Amino acid sequence: MKKQKTVRAIALELIIKIENNQSYSHLLINDALKKQKLNPLDKGLLTELVYGTTQRKITLDYYLAPFLNKEPDNWVKNLLRMSVYQLTFLDKVPEHAILNEAGDIAKDLGHQGVTKFVNGVLRNVIRKGVPSIDEVKDPVQKIAVETSLPEWLAKRWADQYGVQKLREIGLAFLVAPHQSIRVNQTEIRTEQLIKELNDQGITVTQNEFIDEALLVEKGSVAETKAYKDGKCSIQDESSMLAAYALQLEDNLTVLDACAAPGGKTTHIAEKMHGTGMVHALDIHEKKTKLIDQAAKRLQLLNIRTAHQDARTASTMFEPETFDRILVDAPCSGFGVLRRKPDIKYAKTEKDIHKLAEIQLAILDDVSQLVKENGILVYSTCTIDKEENETVLRAFLEKHPEFSLEPVTLPEKLAHIKKDDFVQLLPTDIGSDGFFVSSLRKVKS
Repeated sequence: MKKQKTVRAIALELIIKIENNQSYSHLLINDALKKQKLNPLDKGLLTELVYGTTQRKITLDYYLAPFLNKEPDNWVKNLLRMSVYQLTFLDKVPEHAILNEAGDIAKDLGHQGVTKFVNGVLRNVIRKGVPSIDEVKDPVQKIAVETSLPEWLAKRWADQYGVQKLREIGLAFLVAPHQSIRVNQTEIRTEQLIKELNDQGITVTQNEFIDEALLVEKGSVAETKAYKDGKCSIQDESSMLAAYALQLEDNLTVLDACAAPGGKTTHIAEKMHGTGMVHALDIHEKKTKLIDQAAKRLQLLNIRTAHQDARTASTMFEPETFDRILVDAPCSGFGVLRRKPDIKYAKTEKDIHKLAEIQLAILDDVSQLVKENGILVYSTCTIDKEENETVLRAFLEKHPEFSLEPVTLPEKLAHIKKDDFVQLLPTDIGSDGFFVSSLRKVKS
């Protein structure tokens, strides 16, 4: 009879897949939770172990370094990381349980020598304790270790935001993400949905900043009838700002140039109460199907999708076709490290430079499609200034026909406006990091 895998064994498999295949942690975890027959407590532990170990990898390696006289195999290192994560960050897990389970996993995956090595390292960690991060003297390097940011990224953000803000940002990215949902106000009123979900045992509360946003405190919305019937979508509140920035009215013609998976597309369509037309493009054909599925679920008939690289969107449409255009550009994703901690280990500085070129190329092309007095919104889910302010300034230099104007936001978020654009940090309202700017075409 095949041995049943333990939660920790499953977690280790996922951690190794994330590291080796650069797979997205949130997708792997969601897939494992669907496939594995786990009770709610074990589901919680699995999520905690995978996210926590991945999120704090640099810190864990710092803790482990004095106890390793040689570099172990990749899977052994990850087993040690996961075990030290439990020893240092999870108060409720007994030491003996962590040791026993690590020993069992080592025995199943390796040989007696590996088991002895793993047990020896972990017993030493328990006996001597992990080294203090205060031993790191360089302030930026210290923050990099404490908040588990690659050193190159920590230096970059220290230059952009200052050392104190760097630490605040780094610590904010270690906080477990909450889930928020967007009410489809073309189908149901916010207070009605709150009651409907609460009656089903899903605890939701009104977001204090955005009327159509609800915070999920307990339960899974994706499994509810309300979700399947199109009464809501899962979307971080930071992403909802793009639709506000577009200053939408009924019966407009709108282009969402980089649209998949469709959260912002459908929000735009809802904001226009099902009127007008939203053309949604994506470079990946299979992803346009996700937008179609979302539009169908939400019963939005004013969305048309097409498979198209946004850098050549002007070949599809006549000049000055659109009242509003959203470029929610492909980016490094450095604003969503709470949800996708693996991103910070996969991306490099070269990636940022390359992405900035792509972002500017998209803006250059779609700018031809904006009507006179129309609005072009540029947004990203990163906090890196090269992809945000620098791209924006470069575009404005090349396109004097556009002028930057203050971003329209929900009234209760007026306090985050400091410039003509909005850089939302994870420290601001507890959301993901997000950048949004508004450009008006002043002359053709």
